[in-house]
Amino acid sequence: MKISTITFILCLICSIANYSQSVPVYKTNEKINIDGDLSDWKTPFLGPFIIHNSGEKASQNTFVSLSWNDENLYIAYRSTDSKIIGKAQKRDSPIFNTDDLVEIFIDSDGDGQNYVEIGVNAFSSNYDMLLKCISPICGGWNTTMSFDIAGLEAVSKITPEGYNTEIKIPFSSLETIKNGNFFKPKIGTKWKGNTFRIDYGNTTEYLALQPYKSLKYGFHQPEEFAVFEFVE
Repeated sequence: MKISTITFILCLICSIANYSQSVPVYKTNEKINIDGDLSDWKTPFLGPFIIHNSGEKASQNTFVSLSWNDENLYIAYRSTDSKIIGKAQKRDSPIFNTDDLVEIFIDSDGDGQNYVEIGVNAFSSNYDMLLKCISPICGGWNTTMSFDIAGLEAVSKITPEGYNTEIKIPFSSLETIKNGNFFKPKIGTKWKGNTFRIDYGNTTEYLALQPYKSLKYGFHQPEEFAVFEFVE
């Protein structure tokens, strides 16, 4: 085989790896305190986030790490932010319209319906929303902010570089979602979802760990969600 052919194949493999749509969720036996302090976080961080609909480089870096144990899903974000926009607000305020924040969407059965959105700003204000349907095929936008995840914990901590965020989501709460088909994961389980950030700094940017191909519905493109794979 010619050297040029070998080089091409290696480049192709690297390209596929770099644009993989699989996001590992690492099992942990460590106790995770939800306090915004990431010094006890053991699993790898992925990123940086990129512009959600173009794949272009963001102005400020965002990294995320996902882990789990038998009871909970844990998410940690490290967000560089030279100009934090927002304030402490009451729970379930629509902070996505006004504040710098990080978000996660979870659709365990991958059908694009009855999926969860959670957002947390730099001041620990948070919301949880149920997206029953967003596609015209199933009736169009049908969402509810009255939905609550029992046992949800979300804390951010402002740092010299920006802010860090930790989230704990009990699996038992997700299992109660009607028609959500949420089941407690095991090693090898695959969910659909994505992680995001809205940065209202000097330039407003909508960022994602995995970018999308189209502009419709903003972040709400469940057919293009990444795969969350629960691993050892």
